[in-house]
Amino acid sequence: MTSLGPGVLAAASGASPGAGPLAGDLLVGAAEGDDAGVLRLDDERALVLTTDFFTPIVDDPGDWGRIAAANALSDVYAMGGRPLLALNLTAWPGATLPLSVLADVLRGGAAVAASAGCLVVGGHTIDDPEPKYGMAVVGLASPSRLFTIDAARPGDTLVLTKAIGTGVVATAHKRGAAGPDVLGAAVASMTALNAAASEAGLAAGVVAATDVTGFSLLGHLHRMLRASGAAAVVSAGGVPLLPGAVELTAAGYVSGGTKNNMAYLEPWVSIAAGVPEEVAILLRDAQTSGGLLLATASPGALVAELERRETMAAVVGQVTDGPAGHIEVTR
Repeated sequence: MTSLGPGVLAAASGASPGAGPLAGDLLVGAAEGDDAGVLRLDDERALVLTTDFFTPIVDDPGDWGRIAAANALSDVYAMGGRPLLALNLTAWPGATLPLSVLADVLRGGAAVAASAGCLVVGGHTIDDPEPKYGMAVVGLASPSRLFTIDAARPGDTLVLTKAIGTGVVATAHKRGAAGPDVLGAAVASMTALNAAASEAGLAAGVVAATDVTGFSLLGHLHRMLRASGAAAVVSAGGVPLLPGAVELTAAGYVSGGTKNNMAYLEPWVSIAAGVPEEVAILLRDAQTSGGLLLATASPGALVAELERRETMAAVVGQVTDGPAGHIEVTR
């Protein structure tokens, strides 16, 4: 299943009656295009609300459940919060797929939620010809320590906490072309929570962040930059890639979502000569349950906090003055 592209969603959300300005205790709403909504309860507490679901991207139902749960929880971490409660969202073809398979999916999701300290308290299931699974999640954050996409400033360093390439690996897997080691590395990445990365960002005083999912690394960075009124330079050579991602991209396993990202970002991204074509594509690869992209004025402190938590800390670029949303990709 290909998700709606960023251009389509931008047009739709712009027409939404709920996309108006913030008011009262609504700290982050639809108009900001951030990773989740945030409602202030009091001076110390804010609720973080988000949801995500998708069709299977791997064959193993337990792994699919784990990936979908980690992906849904990620938006809470991308706001600097911690997940508290989750509801399962499930569409299932009851006439053609055994309920035992659904049970495996739900067990996978519950296991990841439990590792996050998040209680799964119910959910909703409908009959649907195409299976889908995900979660609606409620988290808690400090109103004064939120990560938002509009707080990046020129001079900030961009730090990424997971390798990219899950989109091309998942596409190749569906066509029987991803070897077990390549698929295993991608699944391990997609099922890893962004909890430690979020904690490191809070400890280092980060205020601007997003998670890297379907819009790609450059797509989510572009959204951050437009919201922040800034531009950025990204070093292609500094972006970590999953094992096998370059080879599978060269072989043509590029998803429809990635092609949508490439078309949308065309006016906003300039790629230097010498950047390998496969890497240029991977920078716009539609990710599932990717890492956090953190913008920080104190990169040394952030890298140290990430490394202390044994979390990837890849310095991939810098926020600059320039046309809002523009990204220059260098070698």
